[in-house]
This record gives sequence, C-alpha cells and structure tokens, in this order.
Amino acid sequence: MQKMKWAVWIVVILFVAAFLHYELPRHDIVRITNTYNRLTTVGSENSWAYASPDTGTAESTVTRDIRFIEAVFPDNSVIVYRNEDTGWVWPPYFKYDSSNLQAVAGNLKSTEAAPKWVSVTHYGWRFPFLSIYPNAVSIKEVAGPNATIIPYVTIVVLAALALLLFMVRRMWLQFWERMVDPAIANAEEAQDRVKGFFGRIGAWFATWRRKS
Repeated sequence: MQKMKWAVWIVVILFVAAFLHYELPRHDIVRITNTYNRLTTVGSENSWAYASPDTGTAESTVTRDIRFIEAVFPDNSVIVYRNEDTGWVWPPYFKYDSSNLQAVAGNLKSTEAAPKWVSVTHYGWRFPFLSIYPNAVSIKEVAGPNATIIPYVTIVVLAALALLLFMVRRMWLQFWERMVDPAIANAEEAQDRVKGFFGRIGAWFATWRRKS
C-alpha cells in the first residue's frame, strides 16, 4: 500500500511538472532565418497543442493557415516556432498580435555572415513526429548569442505556487489537528467505554457460570 501511495504521488508530481514546463514562458536566443504561412492539418493527435479554432485565422477546425518562424541557435541547431494568437482562453498570454509579431520576425531575419540575435519568448514543446511547435509570444533583439534573459514571470509563478502549497499544507495540518485528531480520540475513548461496559457484563456472566 505504501508503494502504491508513492507511485500515485510520483505520477502527480510528474504531471504537474510537465504541465508547468509546457505552459510557462521560456526564452531562446536564436537567429531568425525565415518566416512564412502554411496551411496546416490539425488532427486529434496534436490539436491540444494548437490554439482553439476560433482564435486567429482558421480555414476550418482541421486545416488552418498558421504562421511559422524558422530560427537557428548559436550552436547551429534549428528550431521552428508557430505564431498563433491565444485569445482570452488558455494559456493566459492574451496574445492577439500574431500578425505584428510575424512582421517583427521578418524584419529581424539575418544571415550567418551578418547575424542578428534575438530572444524569442515562447511556451510549448517541439515534437516533429506529431507536427507540434512551440508558440512564439514575443521577440526582441539582444546584444549577442550569450545574452542572459532572467525569467521573471516563471520565477514569480513558481514562487506563488510554492507559497500557495505551503499555505494549503498549513491549513490542512491545522484542520487535522483541530478537527480530525480530537474526533479520532473521542471515537477511541467511546470504543474503550463500550469495551469496558461489555467487559463488565462478560465478567458478571462469568461469575454466574462459576456458581453454576
């Protein structure tokens, strides 16, 4: 039973960690090489990673006209971002400027000979075999490939979650101490009284059996 309990907790922790890793913003230092639009098929296997059909431009719930941004990391590995509005639904980035962001990305395109390094703030994962792309939220030019971006939003969110978890744990411990422990003690005391009562009756019957 103890192993089952730990297994459940491990699954919950992994789920929460994966959820936060997907939803929280991250920053990539890259060089933009290309921007384009493409009609993309969104199926049941990857629809969870795209914006809702009524956000931005969508030909249908299956085929959508999606903006993409191609980029290269300083080590020459590549990444492709999608550029979709998030609207007022989840995740709460309230992004409605994908057209403007595409124009910014196009203006910051550069070559290997004359690079322009930018910080792309995004959320999501890149799974090529499922055609899943991280969604770019903002782009800004930086001094160079070694620029440091401090993830203030992620720090604040994680700190707030840690504080909330601490408060919930304290409230639960106080509830258990004030309500559950006394109830258990009262129940055990009542059980002892019942056992004592029936024990005395049993002893009384025992005396009658000895007399007989």
